[in-house]
Parts: sequence; C-alpha cells; structure tokens
Amino acid sequence: MNLSDLGWNQYFSNQFQEFYEKNLIPARVTCVQKSHFTVVGENLDGHAQLSGRFHNPVLGLERPVVGDWVALKRELQQTDATIVEVLSRKSHFSRKVPGERQTVEQVVAANIDTAFLVVGLDLEFNIRRIERYVTLIWDSGANPVIILNKSDQCEDVAKYANEVESIAYGVPIHAISALHADGISVLSPYLTPGTTVVLLGSSGVGKSTLINCLLGEEQQAVGEVHEDTSEGRHTTTHRELFLLPGGGAIIDNPGMREIQLWADESSLQSAFEDVEAFAKACRFRNCQHEAEPGCAVQLALEEGHLDAERFQSYLKQRKELRFLANKQNGRLRIEEKKWKPIHKMIKQMKKHRDKH
Repeated sequence: MNLSDLGWNQYFSNQFQEFYEKNLIPARVTCVQKSHFTVVGENLDGHAQLSGRFHNPVLGLERPVVGDWVALKRELQQTDATIVEVLSRKSHFSRKVPGERQTVEQVVAANIDTAFLVVGLDLEFNIRRIERYVTLIWDSGANPVIILNKSDQCEDVAKYANEVESIAYGVPIHAISALHADGISVLSPYLTPGTTVVLLGSSGVGKSTLINCLLGEEQQAVGEVHEDTSEGRHTTTHRELFLLPGGGAIIDNPGMREIQLWADESSLQSAFEDVEAFAKACRFRNCQHEAEPGCAVQLALEEGHLDAERFQSYLKQRKELRFLANKQNGRLRIEEKKWKPIHKMIKQMKKHRDKH
C-alpha cells in the first residue's frame, strides 16, 4: 500500500523526520474500538496498542481517532505494533460531548478533506439540523458537500434542494439514490487518490448504503427506518475508514442523535453568510441585532429579505458558542490551577536530579 494513496503528504512527512531517526514507521488509524486500534501503512495492515505515555495524565496526550496518522514502534517478535505518537492534524471534525454540564471536545474524525452531509429525502428532513452540521463542518477545516439521498422516494427533489441551498450558501448539493446507484458518478471528483471524505448525518439516511455502493460490495450492515417515528436504526456502531477501489478513503460514522456545537464564531459566520452580510450594514459595529437603532438585520427581517426562523437559528447557535467559550475559559483556569503545583514539583525534581 502506497502511503500517498492513504492521504500521506508533505505536511505529515515534515513532521515525521524525527521519528524516522528513531526507527518508527508511519501508519494511519482506520478503526477504533475502545482501546483497540486498526492501522494500515506500507506493508502493514493490523492491530496496534497505545504506549504507556498515553495513560500518563501529566503528559495529557490526546488519543488517536479514525483518520489520524501515527508513529508506530513494531518489534519483530510482537504481533501488535505500539502507537508512540499522534501526528498533528491538518483538519478534524468535532462536537461537544452531549450534556449541558460537559465542556469536552469529542473528535469524530481526523485529516479529512471533504465532509459529505447525507440527508434522507424519505421521512426525515430537518433544515435546522442541517444548519448545525454545516457550522461544525466549516469549523473542521474540511469542505462541506450536502448529499440529498433517497431521491427515488421523493416526488419533488428540486423543492428540497432549493430549501437547502437557501441556508448553505456556496455549498455543493447533489441529489442521489445510493440504493439504486443513481447519480453516484457526481461524487467522483471528491474521491480522488490521496483524499479523505467523512460521512455525516442522522441514522437511517443511507450512509451505510452509500458506503457499500462506493465500495462495490456490502461491507456495512444496512438497517430500515421506523415508519412511525421516522428514526433510523443504528447499523454503524463504530467509525471506520475504508479504502475505495478508485483511490481515496472514506470514513463511515454512526448517526448522531445530538449535534452539540464545538466551534467558534468564525465558523458561524461561514455557515450564516446571509445574516453576516446584512450585519455588515448595521450602524453599530457591536450590534447584537435585537433592538439597537440602525440594525440592518432587523430591517431585513421586517422587509422579508431574511427568514425569521433562520435568524432565530443563528441566534441560538451564537448563544451556544458564546456559552461554550465562557465555559472553556473557566475550565482552562481550573485546569491550570489544578496542574500548577504538579508541574512545579516536576520542575523541582528535575532541578534536584541535575544537581546530583
């Protein structure tokens, strides 16, 4: 397996120079199940375990996720390799761990070029949910692409495509039927050798069916959608990276019931370009678009140039992100206070050791 086919490039090669000198080898994580890792590289396709450094809380090392590039130590007499280091990511898709009291980031996939947001056209279509996904994708560093799947079960595809287009400015939108492989060829430009795509979307929208269609064989189990609740059954239970026959890689991802934002306000600006465009015409630079005089956003709402529900979605996301930022700053102060005496003790121990 050629590393470049897996997504290896100069960005990762530059980082790996020091590891070559230590006789470590590069590999990419394709699957994570609790503490078990599957990795692939040149002449390598097997399992790996974490080195003890990852279990040291003082070091605070981040555990690898699907899509990560890692430095491996592999002894001839050992069956499994050992992950020694995780290379810096060029992009990653994250969300906040569900729960109001949590301010912890959950990295879903790493080193992705494009994110396919798969939306089902059969039973579940939630424009506000799509907005939240788009905000997270812009924050990830990847390019969003919206896939309207199950077009064979929809009588008016153009209606839904127009609705999505109205809230996802500049984002490519493609209608397909993964079940019948209809329109699949339009996805080829995103799946070139060396690139990585992650699939996102709710359960039941057809992500696993799309994976099987692109692979040309059934590797992922496919479930039905509950007709009474419009909710899909979870068929994908873990994240996994698959290598495509024509080149490129694709990461399947379990459906997310909660889309908890983990981003900053710059990503919100990318996802709500229409609101931001009106905001630039406001009289005051720090206008909150509520009751301030000369607010161009409120004027756009009154004149019908801006959808009221979309604006409320913008306000809700902005409130969440500001709350998250405040919680993160508070948590950072607590963590610094907690580890300060430990780092001081380590420093003193090193100083004492150097003297003797």
